Amino acid sequence: MSDTTITALKNGPLLIKESVKIIDGATGQELPVARLPVALCRCGQSGNKPFCDGMHGKVGFDGTCARQNP
Repeated sequence: MSDTTITALKNGPLLIKESVKIIDGATGQELPVARLPVALCRCGQSGNKPFCDGMHGKVGFDGTCARQNP
């Protein structure tokens, strides 16, 4: 079994290039993934959550990821 790689794009979404199943935690229903790669919203402003619709650029989202040591 191969690992799935999720890339946090600079000031943008989470990008998943491999096949993935996305489940709505509230309903338990699988969300359709129309094509790859799939981009998941990190800014919280998408009108199509959990998918990215590009709003991060309009709202000036700062998605800086800093490693946190335990």
